[in-house]
Amino acid sequence: MMKNRQPRQPFAARAALAAAAALLALAGCASKSDSYYTLASPVPATEAAASTLGTAAPIYLELAPVAVPERLARPQMVVGRSAGSVQVDVLEQHRWASSFENELRDALASGIADRLGAVDVTKGGRPNAQPVWRIAVQVRRFDAVDGGRVDAGFSWTLRRSDETRSMSCQFELGEAVAGGIDAVAQGAQRVTAAAAAAMARSLSAARANPTAAVCPT
Repeated sequence: MMKNRQPRQPFAARAALAAAAALLALAGCASKSDSYYTLASPVPATEAAASTLGTAAPIYLELAPVAVPERLARPQMVVGRSAGSVQVDVLEQHRWASSFENELRDALASGIADRLGAVDVTKGGRPNAQPVWRIAVQVRRFDAVDGGRVDAGFSWTLRRSDETRSMSCQFELGEAVAGGIDAVAQGAQRVTAAAAAAMARSLSAARANPTAAVCPT
């Protein structure tokens, strides 16, 4: 007795099904793509200064690598949970454009330079025999909570390359943020801009009073 056989699908039908499955897989991957954020932001026109390059007293600045808590030294965003929780989430699909400490260094250096009309020689390009203002920044905290706040604390020292004296400064700021990782990133960007403005003010104060040891209150 002959057995009944199921009819085989035509090759074209099998190919169409395979293509549809591949498209569905690609759509699933696309929905899970990484998001990248920057801490840099344009300096408002009211805060920007004309370049001092070519003037009698150009300002050159150099920002040392920024020291950050070890948990933040990564490109992934680190976000705390609700207030009182000791847990944090390392967000694999929400990342800074570079490692956090490098992103912070670039944002601070450009923010300070634009506010003072200074020449940023952090990555090279300083003319010989020109004094440079060297800034060493330590991030004491940079805590973000989705739907809560971004709270940060910075300390830094300022020293001109041809002098031994230095100025020590501190700055703390908190920003309320709405829900969503985009809002957290924007809050972190605002905090970084405020820190750059504070560092620019401290450099101006150090130029005006070279004997000062601490930032004016």
